[in-house]
Amino acid sequence: MSVPEPAALPPVKPHRPRAVVFGCAGLTLGADEAAFFHDSDPLGFILFRRNCDTPAQVAALVADLRASVGRPDAPVLIDQEGGRVARMRPPNWTAHPPMGVFGALADQDREAGREAAWINGRLLAHMLTEVGVTVDCAPVCDVPVEGAHDIIGDRAFSRDPALVSELARATADGLLAGGVLPVIKHIPGHGRAFSDSHAELPVVDAPREALEATDFAPFRALADLPLGMVAHVVLTAIDPTAPASTSATVVRDVVRGAPIGFDGLLFSDDLSMNALDGDVTERAKAVLAAGMDIALHCNGDAAEMAAVAQVVPPMSHAAAQRWARAQAMRGPPQPADPQRLSERLAELLGRIAA
Repeated sequence: MSVPEPAALPPVKPHRPRAVVFGCAGLTLGADEAAFFHDSDPLGFILFRRNCDTPAQVAALVADLRASVGRPDAPVLIDQEGGRVARMRPPNWTAHPPMGVFGALADQDREAGREAAWINGRLLAHMLTEVGVTVDCAPVCDVPVEGAHDIIGDRAFSRDPALVSELARATADGLLAGGVLPVIKHIPGHGRAFSDSHAELPVVDAPREALEATDFAPFRALADLPLGMVAHVVLTAIDPTAPASTSATVVRDVVRGAPIGFDGLLFSDDLSMNALDGDVTERAKAVLAAGMDIALHCNGDAAEMAAVAQVVPPMSHAAAQRWARAQAMRGPPQPADPQRLSERLAELLGRIAA
């Protein structure tokens, strides 16, 4: 009598980290923080000014963060746009101009503007990869309008959506050439906001036709990129009841739908921002229910992070696939001479009329 073959086991599911990115408190990783990250297993981490002192210190912190979750490929994010939004600053790092500078150059010479934006992205990537950071929350793809709140201001390339699309693409290509994943933000557009979503909830009353022609256009043009961040902004023409980050209607019908068509990994903007109602757990549940792949919690507060970890599940299968596609787009840095690139960038920016 023959022995029957054992029943085939189901395929082992790949490990899925928790669908959250956390900040940390300071310049070094404390034992309690490391133990919490080990147990909660977030997808990755984000650095702020409070975390950045010297290149050696940041590199050590990044290594310790990855060691805490036991994944050497865990993403480490940073907002290193240039201008006033830069976590790594002089004297230990080079200052980069705000994105509006590249728009000003492109207004004089379109080709020079694109070249400068690419070089800037490549130099940002060089600075970040030296300390192990693999994701830059840039470029800003918002299109400001007259009178809008200055929270975007010169962080945007231009008020021309076509030019924003070109320069954001060049910046993203430069980052990717340097081995860093870009995050396009703030989908589906923060440029019309007349208030700062860090402080309160902005409400945009523009008609849908205007939004599609202007605000959505750069995100639609860059919809093939791997990562995006969704704004805490109400678009009354789409969903008057909730900001985009907690609106399943906006995510389904605009971000994932035809107006933008983005199928990359979606991060919420920071859960700690005052634009959102409810406590931090209600906010985390709301952004995930709306269709965010990853909740972003930045302030490093231990009690808040513990509460968020209690309600955020592992990444969904779809989110894990999107993250895998993003990782596949990030290759090793292509050869470059940072000194020569810096000199060329200075030459190009020197052309801007006084």
